[in-house]
Amino acid sequence: MPPGASWRDLVAPYMKPSPGRAWLQLATTFPPFVAVMAALLAALYYHVLAGLILLPAGAVLLVRLFVIQHDCGHGSFFASNWANGLLGRALSLLTLTPYTFWRRDHAMHHATTGDLDRRGTGDVTILTLEEYRALPFLRRMSYRIYRHPLVMFGVGPAWLILLRLRIPKGSPKRQWRDWVSIVGTDLALAGLVTILIATFGLQPVLMGWLPVILLAATVGVWLFYIQHQFEHAYWAARPAWDFHAAALRGSSFYDLPAVLHWMTGNIGFHHIHHLASRIPNYRLKECHEAIPALRTAPRLTLRESFRCARLALWDTEQGRLVPFR
Repeated sequence: MPPGASWRDLVAPYMKPSPGRAWLQLATTFPPFVAVMAALLAALYYHVLAGLILLPAGAVLLVRLFVIQHDCGHGSFFASNWANGLLGRALSLLTLTPYTFWRRDHAMHHATTGDLDRRGTGDVTILTLEEYRALPFLRRMSYRIYRHPLVMFGVGPAWLILLRLRIPKGSPKRQWRDWVSIVGTDLALAGLVTILIATFGLQPVLMGWLPVILLAATVGVWLFYIQHQFEHAYWAARPAWDFHAAALRGSSFYDLPAVLHWMTGNIGFHHIHHLASRIPNYRLKECHEAIPALRTAPRLTLRESFRCARLALWDTEQGRLVPFR
């Protein structure tokens, strides 16, 4: 592995956005999403089962739209910051994710991944084995419930998308940007939902649009979880914590079938994304294939990843994530 100072030189050629590839990705995602959702809502108006068939397609395309919004937040999808901001804010109405608030929160996640001293912002809550044992009984039970797969991937996505991202926290004076982002997105969403209900009716919106949102959110939470919550991940306290080690050892290479990489916007190459967040998602694969040193990152197959759902605590002595038992 090259020293940290040389990583940027290695990946620099892939940090340049490609207008053609960016527009192609947008063209193969946004128009199909609008078409699928229109067909879904119209079908539900006449026949429930006919519409439900389109739910997975709508969710997959919405996940891809979120990955594009995610790239915009990193300033990597287009070369222009203005274009990234405009597209990111427009897509936030479809993903229900306040753009400015999420961008700041997510930047903190990138800056603190794997840092035991700076946990808690933009990531999945995790306790060390020692911290868990020191908790009183009720707080241990609360943490066990939080980490249970049915809560993490069932209740969690609905709570995140319908409540956490809808209600601003903190002082409206000190965190005014978060308040403007969240409240502004909520008001725009209220207008969008009103138009959808007026056009298609309440039942199609509740049975079509909302399930697509929740299914996409579940996929998103799973991807975010598996990118950092695997057995031999990287967690360290300062001053031992290292950014490059956190990126390449604390972020997984989720080695999915090609069709799933397409569906998830190549976000499975997450080790590269954390190493250099300015690399557009449509260039992550070629970067991975061109630089052999990047292939040393922890690799997870789809089958292997499901076993990670039971992991819950960081064992500092063994240097790995362990289940409660």
